[in-house]
Amino acid sequence: MAGSIRTRSSTVALALLTASLFWTPSAFADAIDGDWCLGSQTLNIQGPRIRTPGGTDMTGNYGRHDFNYVVPASEPGAGAEIDMQLMGHELMILRRKVGATVSEPENWRRCRPTS
Repeated sequence: MAGSIRTRSSTVALALLTASLFWTPSAFADAIDGDWCLGSQTLNIQGPRIRTPGGTDMTGNYGRHDFNYVVPASEPGAGAEIDMQLMGHELMILRRKVGATVSEPENWRRCRPTS
């Protein structure tokens, strides 16, 4: 009987360990890379490269689930710090910081292809 309980416990433990190797929270399966839209504004992130809503191609600070950059001098809001955080596969939160003032979060969504 003791061997049977030990075998069942070992089997359950092995099953849980195996399942944990294949399960990851959805945010970790996604990346911030891609096309993002808010109304008529768009931006694109590919690794450390970004095309800003003003159309500037530049490099920023890339993390798999976050990105930040400083708005270039040639665009409205020049000098503002932009911080973006991936909140799921379809949602990214963007905040603008100018000095000590931080904007309300903007909810950017993945752009949908148009045909």
